[in-house]
Amino acid sequence: MVLGPRESAKLISRLSKNVFIEDEGVKEIACKVLEGLKSKAVSVDNFSQNELHPKPDDPKAIDWIFVVDTLNFCFWSPKGAAKWSVNGHTGYFALCAAIKRAIDDGKPIYDSNFYSRITKDELKTILRGDDDACEIPLIEERVKNLQQVGNVLKEKYKGTFVECITQCRGSAEQLLKLVVNNFESYRDEADYQGYRVSFYKRAQILIGDVWACFRGEGIGAFHDIDKITMFADYRIPQVLAHFGAMRYSNTLLSALQLDTELTEGCAEEVEIRGCSIEVIERVVNELNATITQYPALGLKKSDFNSILIDHFLWDYRKYHSSELESIPFHKVRTIFY
Repeated sequence: MVLGPRESAKLISRLSKNVFIEDEGVKEIACKVLEGLKSKAVSVDNFSQNELHPKPDDPKAIDWIFVVDTLNFCFWSPKGAAKWSVNGHTGYFALCAAIKRAIDDGKPIYDSNFYSRITKDELKTILRGDDDACEIPLIEERVKNLQQVGNVLKEKYKGTFVECITQCRGSAEQLLKLVVNNFESYRDEADYQGYRVSFYKRAQILIGDVWACFRGEGIGAFHDIDKITMFADYRIPQVLAHFGAMRYSNTLLSALQLDTELTEGCAEEVEIRGCSIEVIERVVNELNATITQYPALGLKKSDFNSILIDHFLWDYRKYHSSELESIPFHKVRTIFY
């Protein structure tokens, strides 16, 4: 049996020997999120306000999101190496810029008929960087992912991810199951101390992006969106460590400071990711307790969830990158994040 992300996180945080959760740090993050709720820095509206994201009235928005999240992994470069960039953007936003450029150039990258047959050379052209000498990592794995998901969409879902959403009738939980059961590259699982655990980072962010793009309305309306946890990647843990919500053992911290690349599925990686999810679960609980105790705040539980907290912390890392430079993040070559 595979434990879901929320159950996996609770188990991992209880058994973890390398990563530890600190309650004071959890409370500090909850306070930051409260400030963000007041200033609207925590808001579902923020997704579509980014110029590189599709707008909800774009008929290709869903298929755009599906392609991007199929490719949304592993952007980090070794220390001192040049970063892959597109039009001045790095990481995830470089990917968004590359997809937008391809569409502007007339490439139907959102069409499963196109990307189910895409070649390595075609994808390298689409994802070409500002510096020809610096390519996006794992290009062959990205080609394989696109081909696999494209063929599944054509065989089972009328060639579009819209059909996957429609079949789940407004349930985020059912959509998550559909994605991980049908699209192999989204099956983000690991073995940990005799248990099969899961994180489903890209599958969950896919659902979260659909929800955020459509502001929880229309095709983006999920009655159980709170079933989705945060997206366990390599950047949010850096922020959690910054706020003191997550602490590494001396051995693990030393390895990260030495820029040691971890092995996919190793105990240290699993514990970092699992504890990250559990931290945000505790932040949500802290916020729920606070708004119940202080109704004068004028907040309700539907104003926030793990998705919006993840977005807020990811943006915090981007806007405070100089503050976080001294905190190492874990590096793994993987297709899952």
